[in-house]
Amino acid sequence: MLRAVIFDFDGVITDSEMLHLRCFNQVLTQFGPQIATEDYYKDYLGLTDVDVFRLVVDRGLVTLTEQQIRSLAKQKNEIFKKLAKTDARIIKGVRDLLRMLEQNNIPMAICSGALLAEIEAVLEQNRLRSFFEVIVSAEQVKKGKPNPDGFVLTLQKLNERKQSLILADQCVVIEDSHWGLEAAKAAAMHTIAVTNSYDAEQLTMAEKIVAQLDELSIDDLQKLCA
Repeated sequence: MLRAVIFDFDGVITDSEMLHLRCFNQVLTQFGPQIATEDYYKDYLGLTDVDVFRLVVDRGLVTLTEQQIRSLAKQKNEIFKKLAKTDARIIKGVRDLLRMLEQNNIPMAICSGALLAEIEAVLEQNRLRSFFEVIVSAEQVKKGKPNPDGFVLTLQKLNERKQSLILADQCVVIEDSHWGLEAAKAAAMHTIAVTNSYDAEQLTMAEKIVAQLDELSIDDLQKLCA
């Protein structure tokens, strides 16, 4: 039985991956190196902001202390919040799916590697905040995707609001990257991939793959949990 749907945020609800890259590179300008678009989609997408800067350091693009990394992550967050007010767009098909789930009384949550302020800014700007009972963001977990901790915490928070316990295999997770799909599978949840960021061939670990979220019916989601 389907009891909850958990969404990734960037690349699933909002078309903001390139916006994030712009913000990372704007912050990195003071040091010189930039993250190439191809490298971002291949190696950085899905990581928390702090982990993105850590990977930049690990690859020898710049030398930073852990304190500097966290400072840069805060700078990036402030830049993103400003840009989100004008440049963040909701992906086609998202509103239709959210309304369908709401009509069927299916609880919805977000589990994302983005910061809470970034998520809230986009949701409020686009009047989507009321759809989601729970939001788990990067600062709430010690390890980001592909670690399953975020999804485990999301389910825990959903269950705090329910009289009847929701089980992991009663949840469907919607993701756009293999990092997220790995995390969802490790949390024993069902998976749907949307091809907003990667081709279907790179998302084959998902139980179902769609090009747009409005392709999904309530029966599609129920079948995954049958």
